[in-house]
Amino acid sequence: MTRFRIVLAAMLATVALPAYAADQGPLDQRVDRIEKQLRAVQRKVFPGGDAALQAPEIVRPETNVTVGVPAGTPLNELSARVDALEKSVAQLTGQIEQDQHRLDLLSQQAAQDRQEFANRIKLLESAAAPPPVAVNPPPPAVTEEAAAAPPPRNTAPVKGKPAIAPKPTPTLPDDTAAADTGTSATGDPAEDAYMAGYKLWTQKKYAQAETTLAAVAKKYPRHRRASYAQNLLGRAYLDDGQPARAAEAFAANYQTNPRGERAPESLYYLGQSLMALKKPADACRVYDELASAYPDKVEGALKARVTAARADAKCK
Repeated sequence: MTRFRIVLAAMLATVALPAYAADQGPLDQRVDRIEKQLRAVQRKVFPGGDAALQAPEIVRPETNVTVGVPAGTPLNELSARVDALEKSVAQLTGQIEQDQHRLDLLSQQAAQDRQEFANRIKLLESAAAPPPVAVNPPPPAVTEEAAAAPPPRNTAPVKGKPAIAPKPTPTLPDDTAAADTGTSATGDPAEDAYMAGYKLWTQKKYAQAETTLAAVAKKYPRHRRASYAQNLLGRAYLDDGQPARAAEAFAANYQTNPRGERAPESLYYLGQSLMALKKPADACRVYDELASAYPDKVEGALKARVTAARADAKCK
C-alpha cells in the first residue's frame, strides 16, 4: 500500500500542469464572483461614486506555471486567498445588512413618536371642542355697557330670586408672580398690558379683561407674560361662564407654548373646563397628559388640586 501511494504521487507530479488547467476554470469563476461582490459592496458603501470607476482593488494574480514543477502549492495558496476573500465579502455584507436593519428600526421609532404626538394633540383638540348649539339657544350674555345702563321705569326686582354671581375659580399661589396690581408703569409694554388685564380680572370685568389679555398673548408671543396672559384669558372665560371658550384658550396655551411657565396650569384648568362641560372622561385624559408632560412640575398646591380634581372626575 505504501509503494502504491509513492507511485500515485509520482504520477500526479508528472500531470500537475494538466490538473491545474482543469481546476483553473472553477477558480476563475470564484474570482469573478468575488470581484462582482466587491463591486456591489463598493456601491453600497459609496452610493455616490461612479460604478464604472470603482474597479476592485483585489485582482486575480498572474500565475506562471513552469513545466515539470508541481503546481499544487501555488494553487493551494490561491485557493486559500480566494476563501479568505469570500469570507471577507460575507462579513461586509452581513455588517451592511445589520446597519440597514438598525436604520429601519430608528425610522419606525421616529414615525411612531410623531404619530403618538399627533394623537395627543388631536385628543386635546377634540376635548376642547365646544358643545353643539342647542335648538333653542340661550339669550345673549349681558354686556358691560348694558349692565351699567339704568333699569327701565316701572320695574322692580323680583323678590326671592337674588341674582347669582358667577363662581370664581380658585387662584393658584404665585398666579401673578408677585405682580403689583397698581397702575404704575414698569417700562415694559408687555408687562404693563398684562397687569392691566390682570387688574380687570380681579375687578371681575371679564369682558374687558378677555380683550386685553387676548391682545397681550397675540402681540407679545415670545414674551414671558404670553403664557400668563393666555392662561389668565382662559380663566376669565371660565369665570365668565364660558367653559367652551375657556377650554379652547387653555388648550391653545399648551399647544403653542408648551414650555411656558403657565402651560401646566393651563392643562389643569382645561380639565376643570371639561368638567364644567360634563366631560369627566376627557378631563381624566387631560390630567393624565399633565402628569406625563410635566412630571417634575406637578407639585405643591398644583399637585393637591390635581389630586382633588381627579377624585372629582372619578379618574382611574
